[in-house]
Amino acid sequence: MKGLDYEYKAVNLLKGEQSNPEFEKINPVKYVPALVDGDVVVADLFAIILYLEDKYPQNPLLPQDLKKKALNLQIASVVSSGIRPFQNLLVLQYIKENLGAEKKLPWVQLHINKGFTGKDEWCNFYKVLVFDDS
Repeated sequence: MKGLDYEYKAVNLLKGEQSNPEFEKINPVKYVPALVDGDVVVADLFAIILYLEDKYPQNPLLPQDLKKKALNLQIASVVSSGIRPFQNLLVLQYIKENLGAEKKLPWVQLHINKGFTGKDEWCNFYKVLVFDDS
């Protein structure tokens, strides 16, 4: 989207590749994604987006209008901290072990849907499209 050259390296979480020593050198927390930009390592999706936006301002990912920018950041924060954790393998395993396999999917869907419902209400309230900068 920003028109930057990059090298993509897949990390298969189901195979535990995030625990490989090579990846652990990049991110000792063993979470994905991680960005290596020269001598800078950023290991969080939200932080990566903000880093790329500031370092490479061409083809902006965020609107320049402050109200629209705030709405985008608000939605990104809810997805990053409120929805995305429910897709984390460790969280899903914990839910399965403590609530039971049959309750895992409904429980996760409830919380993910709640986050997406909020996003739709914010967009309707502000009467903007999330990525519209017109």
